[in-house]
Amino acid sequence: MLPFKKELKPLARNLRSSMTDAEQLIWSRIRKKQICDVQFYRQKNIGNYIVDFYCPKGKLILEIDGSQHYEEEGMKKDRARDNYFDDLSLTVMRFSDIDVFKNINGILERIQEHLKSTQTLL
Repeated sequence: MLPFKKELKPLARNLRSSMTDAEQLIWSRIRKKQICDVQFYRQKNIGNYIVDFYCPKGKLILEIDGSQHYEEEGMKKDRARDNYFDDLSLTVMRFSDIDVFKNINGILERIQEHLKSTQTLL
């Protein structure tokens, strides 16, 4: 069972109702087991963090990053988050929101390739 911080539940619920356009686009393509017949959850509370999307069977986290993630402070925070998830044996795949709009099919292929490579876990 992954660590869970109960205090973050209301924030996660709020984030689910106010997803960015890029998050909505990805969600429309991964929900309802559309990729490799695996379930994704959105705005999932893991430890002290809320991740954009989480696939338990693939131990995969998807993060859709806006411009703030490419500033020094944002990259520093992301490294700390990624290290935390790595310690939990979770894989983090990060995509820019711009890439979501320009290359959604390429992103979906990368996700599918990762899930297929972890097929022994599925």
